[in-house]
Amino acid sequence: MAGQITPWPDTVSGYISGHLTRYTVGDEVDGSFTWALHLDTLLVSWALAALGFYTLIKISMRAQSKNPSKLQVACELLLTFFDKQVRDLFPNAPPIVGPLAITIFVWVVLMNSMDVLPVDSITTTGYLATGSVPHFKLLSTADLSLTLALALSVFAMTFYYNIKVKGIGGFLHEVATAPFGAKMAPVNILLRCVEEIAKPLSLSMRLFGNLFAAEIIFLLIASLSFAGGAAFLGQWVFGAPWAIYHILVVPLQAYIFSVLAVVYLAMAHETH
Repeated sequence: MAGQITPWPDTVSGYISGHLTRYTVGDEVDGSFTWALHLDTLLVSWALAALGFYTLIKISMRAQSKNPSKLQVACELLLTFFDKQVRDLFPNAPPIVGPLAITIFVWVVLMNSMDVLPVDSITTTGYLATGSVPHFKLLSTADLSLTLALALSVFAMTFYYNIKVKGIGGFLHEVATAPFGAKMAPVNILLRCVEEIAKPLSLSMRLFGNLFAAEIIFLLIASLSFAGGAAFLGQWVFGAPWAIYHILVVPLQAYIFSVLAVVYLAMAHETH
């Protein structure tokens, strides 16, 4: 439940499981679909989205051609880079595709960046303030519900463009006849269903899996403090190189997600 808090854990397993517990409202049953809301995921992702949009709007309002700021130059480089990527992958892309790719990239980068913050940044504050540990996770992309929602949004757009570009009749004809012809319609339909289901699942699981694994490694490194003595220094000895490496992973995973979204939209415009 939302207000449930626990004492500071005294074992490694309790420490890790506590960090992997989300701040939720509603009943949540392991292995079952429920209406429980992950408030930490919603609050952090929305706050980062607002921060990203506000920053980009401010930069665009202050943009100038003669003496551009460093942030303006960085944004222009990002815009040029994604414009080239979209033109290469999707030459006749609708105007919305480029901004969509940049929006996904910036938002996912901001959410992924939360993993670089100290793992106890929230729990320590909560413990000092209340004497207990609140379940509140900063890393939204380690929540499968969020990555799946992003992937399903892309899936909905691909379905929309399939209908818009090909018409309902053309889309259904493609589903029934590609790739083996009309005589193999049942096989074609089955393969198409598997393909369409696999796209959002693979898109969401890739981002979730990489960030969840990185989070586990950060927690394992932080749990060295339970060994006591000089082992506490292991958090910094091993944590710093992993954090530096993870800074490279943060934009890479965001780039893969946004580029695959463009690829799937391009595929929706192709006819078989």
